[in-house]
Amino acid sequence: MTGAPHIPVLLDEVIEALAPAPGSLIVDATFGAGGYTRRLLDAGATVHAFDRDPDAIAAGQLWAETQGDEPRLVLHPRRFSEMLTSLAEAGVSRVDGVVMDIGVSSMQLDQAERGFAFSSDGPLDMRMSQDGPSAADFLNEADESDIADVLYTHGEERQSRRVARAIVAARPLETTGQLAQVIRKALGYRPHSNKGPAPKDPATRSFQAIRIHVNSELDELDAGLTAAEVLLGEGGRLAVVSFHSLEDRVVKQFLRKASGALPSGSRYLPEVGTGPAATFAQVAKAIRPSETEVARNPRSRSATLRSATRTAAPPRPNLPQSERPNLPRSERNAA
Repeated sequence: MTGAPHIPVLLDEVIEALAPAPGSLIVDATFGAGGYTRRLLDAGATVHAFDRDPDAIAAGQLWAETQGDEPRLVLHPRRFSEMLTSLAEAGVSRVDGVVMDIGVSSMQLDQAERGFAFSSDGPLDMRMSQDGPSAADFLNEADESDIADVLYTHGEERQSRRVARAIVAARPLETTGQLAQVIRKALGYRPHSNKGPAPKDPATRSFQAIRIHVNSELDELDAGLTAAEVLLGEGGRLAVVSFHSLEDRVVKQFLRKASGALPSGSRYLPEVGTGPAATFAQVAKAIRPSETEVARNPRSRSATLRSATRTAAPPRPNLPQSERPNLPRSERNAA
């Protein structure tokens, strides 16, 4: 861990949003290479770090073992949706901060054998936890309509039916390279054009969608945000970094509802009840990486940080999952 090469995006901004102090108790819900955790420990905080990836936990364990008799890093080899249960087992019911860095980590992207990216060919895997059904299992066994649903809902792929049809016709698929080629061919992608720079590789949208589905990432995010609302004490800070519009939409809508910023509705209808007391306040304006950070780390260009402070109000009753794009199939491109 001491030589961890991956620095999380918006590091200074996240630490400022969390405002760690000596003795504070903070949850790093997505430990990864430990970049946020390292800075939190340096500030004197105790960190309970979660990661479902056994590789991240194994590396973190080596680091934790060097801390002496009273370590301030406690590792939880679990999904962050299990925060409430895991922390309760550790005797923790209140925390001062929760940070979540949503999505795939640089470590996972850079390992071809993990199958998250098509920049280098590898097995079609994409499992963060390294267990359960893989991307290959899903693509080789699911119905064409189910594949189209995933591509459209989680990747906002307007040609989802065309891509799903091509995937089914090409089965069995075994590698990331095979899948990328199938998607590109289905969408008529021509990377070498004489009319300016090459367009963004269309396989990106489908790879994102499949990865989100395989790892149930949006459900995890919903559960993690709900757990943070329960765990944070008054004045506790929540900081969430997301990397695409689907994640950011979930976080934004969660904070809008939790802070009482409900839609006003039609001016021709009577006012609706105010609902539960606001559980979050001081919702900060979304923060994006600086030009300097993007130049240093191009993967940060799509990152968005949203943060807020917990009020004294009790946690709200369970609410429906955040709105997500889910148009009927009849409204999709029929090509």
